[in-house]
Amino acid sequence: MTSRYRLALQIAAVLWVIWGLVHMFAGIMTISQDTGAAVAGIADAVDPTLLENDYHPAVGAVINQHGFNLLWIGAFTVIGGFFIWRQSVVWIFMTAIVGWVTDVGYFVFMDLGGFVHFVPGTVMTIISSAAVVISFWAYFTGMRGKDTLTAAT
Repeated sequence: MTSRYRLALQIAAVLWVIWGLVHMFAGIMTISQDTGAAVAGIADAVDPTLLENDYHPAVGAVINQHGFNLLWIGAFTVIGGFFIWRQSVVWIFMTAIVGWVTDVGYFVFMDLGGFVHFVPGTVMTIISSAAVVISFWAYFTGMRGKDTLTAAT
C-alpha cells in the first residue's frame, strides 16, 4: 500500500476516534441527566422550556437506552479507529456500518426534523461521512485485492 492510502486510512481513523469520543461523552451526559435535560441536550434547537415536563419513567428509560447506545457505538468506533489505523479492511466496513448508519438515523430524524443545531450534531454527521468516504476510497483504489484482512493482526 502506498503512503497516500496509508495516510488516508490514518485520517479516517482519527475522524472515527473524534466521532467516537464525542458520542461516548454524549451517551454519558444523556444517561446522567434527568429526562428533560437529556432531551434538551439532544434536541438542542428546541426551546428547553418546552421540554421541561414531568416525564413518565418509561420515557426516561428510553432516553437512557439511547444514551447507552451512544456510549457503546462511540466506544466501538474508537476501537474501529485503532484498527483502521492498522489497515484492517474488516474494521473499515464494521465501523462504517455501526457509526455511519447511526448518523443516518440522526440526520433523517433530527437534522431534517429541524430539532438540532449545526454544531455539534450535523458536524459529527459530516465527520462520519468523511471517514467513510476516505476509508472506502483507500480500500477501493489502493487496498482491494491485497491480503489486508489480516493487516491488523
